[in-house]
Amino acid sequence: MTSKHSGNARTWWLAAGIALVLASGLLQGCTTPASKPPQDVRTESDQTDTDRRARVRLELAAAYFGRGQAATALDEVKLALQAKPDLADAHNLRGLIYASMGEAGLAEDSFKQALQLNPRDADAMQNYGWFLCQQRRFADAEVQFNAALAVPNYRDVTRTLLTMGVCQARNNQWPEAERTLQRSYELDPANPTTAVNLSEVLLRRGEFERARFYIRRVNAVDELVSAQTLWLAIRIENKLGQAGQVRLLGNQLVNRFPQSAEALSFEKGRFDE
Repeated sequence: MTSKHSGNARTWWLAAGIALVLASGLLQGCTTPASKPPQDVRTESDQTDTDRRARVRLELAAAYFGRGQAATALDEVKLALQAKPDLADAHNLRGLIYASMGEAGLAEDSFKQALQLNPRDADAMQNYGWFLCQQRRFADAEVQFNAALAVPNYRDVTRTLLTMGVCQARNNQWPEAERTLQRSYELDPANPTTAVNLSEVLLRRGEFERARFYIRRVNAVDELVSAQTLWLAIRIENKLGQAGQVRLLGNQLVNRFPQSAEALSFEKGRFDE
């Protein structure tokens, strides 16, 4: 985001990890061979040695990527693709890895290849959409999110709605972001990331009481409390003119997260940055 909106960048960070999710079919093996009749169900015994090698490499790549070891994950994806060049999930994961490494061109090529191999892969659409959002190609990102949501029986609708809502907020589409995040919240009210981002959007829209409701639900669970969630609550209470609540939450912020950027902002009274 531009410097004008740097104050809410940390809140959007809470949702960034949502988009970087591996395809739900990642560990499901490969497609049914053409020689099989359409009604046949693929089982473990149908896999060739090549299928198994590719699957093992892909599992390793996913594990390494989940631990933040992007270079090692990329090596494993390359080995998976050497064994099975048409493995769409490997191209999808490679796109995520390249995106995390700042290799935008290679990431986009990988996502496109994944969707060419499997045009109905909603997970690849979701990941490609988030990548496009990070590139500030908001209209293109919206196309991918909507395409994912249109796939029948898509299991991660709430995740895609969350990611799309965050992307709309990055583009200052506040009414649209509120509607999208509200839909995600209604489907999964227990998701704290959705609640935090919805609260942020409502704050930006001047809906302070509603913003307070959502962030209070998050901060009521001790293990969910962070410098970001406390700072968001402080900013909301400041808008509501609740000086006592600002001091109370500010003391929690400084005591629990004294080295955080949010604590520094509180101590300097930078509530509107």
